Amino acid sequence: MIKKRTLIAVALCAIFATNSSFAKTSADNIAKLGVELTPIGAEKAGNADGSIPAWDGGIKSAPAGYTLGMHHPDPFATDAVKFTIDKSNLDKYKAQLSPGQLALFDTYPDTFKMNIYPTRRSASYPQFIYDATKKYAPNAELIKDGNGIKNTAIGIPFPVPETGLEVIWNHILRYRGLSISRFGGQAAPTASGSFNVVGFDEKLLVKYSEKDATPESLQESNILFKFKQKVTQPARLAGTALLVHETMDQILTPRQAWTYNTGQRRVRRAPNVAYDAPGTASDSLRTTDDFDMFNGSPNRYTWELKGKTELYIPYNSYKLHSDSLKYADILKAGHINPEHVRYEKHRVWVVEANLKEGTRHIYKKRVFYIDEDSWQVHVTDIYDNRDQLYRVAMAHGLNYYEVQTHWSTLDVYHDLNSRRYLAIGLDNEEKMYDFSKPFKNVEFTSNALKRDGRR
Repeated sequence: MIKKRTLIAVALCAIFATNSSFAKTSADNIAKLGVELTPIGAEKAGNADGSIPAWDGGIKSAPAGYTLGMHHPDPFATDAVKFTIDKSNLDKYKAQLSPGQLALFDTYPDTFKMNIYPTRRSASYPQFIYDATKKYAPNAELIKDGNGIKNTAIGIPFPVPETGLEVIWNHILRYRGLSISRFGGQAAPTASGSFNVVGFDEKLLVKYSEKDATPESLQESNILFKFKQKVTQPARLAGTALLVHETMDQILTPRQAWTYNTGQRRVRRAPNVAYDAPGTASDSLRTTDDFDMFNGSPNRYTWELKGKTELYIPYNSYKLHSDSLKYADILKAGHINPEHVRYEKHRVWVVEANLKEGTRHIYKKRVFYIDEDSWQVHVTDIYDNRDQLYRVAMAHGLNYYEVQTHWSTLDVYHDLNSRRYLAIGLDNEEKMYDFSKPFKNVEFTSNALKRDGRR
C-alpha cells in the first residue's frame, strides 16, 4: 500500500537518526522546492494513472462574486460525483481507505458512504510562506526528543521530512493566517441523532507566522501562538473561557494555560489542558490533543514515518461549509450527512505514533494521514489500550481565499464504541471567520481572559 521507494528512504534515514539528533534539510532537497517539488515539499507531478493530477499552483484567486465576509463559494460546484463507495463495492477500494474509514463502513453499513469527486489540488499559500520555507528549512531542527523546534520561522520547517516528528511539526506550524477570529460551534449528537450546539468565540494569534518573525525573535519569546476560546452558548456554559500560550521550546517552558470559571469568577492556571484531558464541552468524545487533529507536545509517543500512500480524504469541502445548509442538514445519527461531503484521492504522509512505555494516555496508538499539499492532518485512526480501533477523526478542508490557506472547516471525531461523534467547527449558521483584524499581545493575558468571561 505504501510506496516501496518511500519506505526504503525512511529506513535509510532511521539508520542515521536518533531521538536526540535530527538531520537538517539538505541543499539538494532545498533546490527541488518549486521545481520537482511544490514550494512546501509535495510532489508536483501527478500519479501514474492520472487520478491525482499535477499541482499547478493551487487556487490563486477567489471565484467571481466572492466578497470578504461571505461563506466561501465552491469553485468546483460543477464537478460531478465520479463514483460512490458503499458496502456493495467496498472491497474494490479498500487499498485507498484507512482502517478507521473501513470501520465506519462496518459500523454504519446502511448509511455511511463516500461520494468521490475529481481530485483538485487546490492547496496554496502566500509567497512569503514559500520564501520563508526555502530560507529557513536548511537550518530548521527539532530539539531533544522532538519537544520543540529551533532555527526556523514563518514557513514549513521540514518540507522534505525524514522522520515522523518532522511531519507532525509541519502540521502544527502550517500557515493558517496571522490573526484569526473564529465563530462557530460543536455538537455531539446522541446515538439517535438529537443534538445541542455549543457555541464558541475563538481568537488565534500566530506569532510563528508573522512576516517579521525570525528564528532569534521566536527563540527569545518562546511563543509559537496564543489561543483564546470563550463559550457563547448554551447559557449554563456561556462565559467559560480558555487561554493557551503554546511554546516553541517545550522543555524550557511547557504549554501555559489558564481557564476562567463563571461560577467562581476566577482565572486559574490549567496545566491539565494537555494530552488526554477531555476537550471543552466535548462529552469526552475527544482529548485536548485531538484539537486541530493534533496539537501540543508529542513527547508521550514515539513517531514513525511509514511513508506515503494514496487515500480518499475529505477535501474541497465547500458544500459542507455552505451557509445554505443548516446544522440539522449536516448532523445525523452516527455520522454527518454523506450527501454534503466531498472525498478526493490525494497523496498523504503516513505517521504512526505509539505510546511510550511508562507514560499514560487513553490512546495507545494513533496513525495520522497528512495531506502532502498542505501538511494538514486529514484522517486519524486511533487505538485504545487494548489495541482495538477506538476512534476515527476526519478534517474537512478548503481554501480560505482571503488569506490563501488550506484549513479545515469541520473536524469530526467518531467514537466507534458509543456510536457517537463530535463535530467541531460548525459555521454554516454563523458569520464567517475574520482574518483581517490584527490582535495585540495584551488581548491574550489572564486579565483579558477574566474580562472576556464577564461580558
